[in-house]
Amino acid sequence: MDRFRSGRARLATITAAVLLVVCGAIQGCSDRSDSTDEVWRTLPPLGPASAPAQSGYAPIGDIRMYYAEYGQGPPVVLLHGGLASSEYWNYQIPALVRAGYRVVVADSRGHGRSTRDSEPYSYQLMAADVLALLDYLALPKVDLIGWSDGGVIGLDIAINHPERLGKLFTYGADADPSGMIPHGDDNPTFARYIARTRTEYQALSPTPDQFDSFLAQIRRMWDTQPDYTAAQLHAITVPTTIADGEYDEVITRAHTEYLARIIPHAKLCILPDVSHFGMLQNPDEFNRAILDFLS
Repeated sequence: MDRFRSGRARLATITAAVLLVVCGAIQGCSDRSDSTDEVWRTLPPLGPASAPAQSGYAPIGDIRMYYAEYGQGPPVVLLHGGLASSEYWNYQIPALVRAGYRVVVADSRGHGRSTRDSEPYSYQLMAADVLALLDYLALPKVDLIGWSDGGVIGLDIAINHPERLGKLFTYGADADPSGMIPHGDDNPTFARYIARTRTEYQALSPTPDQFDSFLAQIRRMWDTQPDYTAAQLHAITVPTTIADGEYDEVITRAHTEYLARIIPHAKLCILPDVSHFGMLQNPDEFNRAILDFLS
């Protein structure tokens, strides 16, 4: 944490222009709902699945990575969060297809339908998986939308392989464990999420009896990774939007604002009335944000 804070202090005087856009505060991202319901406390069901144009398993090293493609047009990759699967994008896929995009979703290694090997989980390893999938699909460059761990994978690619990204949209991502709210995964909504992913894992995974081991390994990764320095973040050249929900249970607002400030020309997008699960709690609002980003 000391290194994280010192990195912020060293770069506090940077004068490069940084554009901060708070959704709901200005026109063009989303409008605050008039509803007084505390939607951020809910965990809505996954949306109805769409039939993919094609799907399959990409052979990546010793694993088989599930992917699916929808629509035609400029390629957009959607990366899900930790413990989840590509089905968490069911509300976003139709909106992107209607807008004229070729949508690619994938299950990260060990998540959903994808297999895993004995290598410890790391964001760098999962970023390498995504790059190998893009090579398998002959996609040299894509726009990337990543939620939570998917957003961290996007940051890793932006830092180490910026030539593969046109634009990057992260939602609920962190660059250092100090950006996480202590014991945030004990929040009732997040606890319900973990319980639900157990059932989803058992239904989709080729190793349905290994959820406890899977959860322990992902928690270990959350506790120790990622570890991107302020200098690495400040070197990102990919046009980036840093987004999150107003009531995120696990990521601090200060850290989200830090990411938008330290990444050159990044936009900050805070979606009102939703939490870490904004793509489920208010799909229309979330979809407006990503479509504005892409256009």
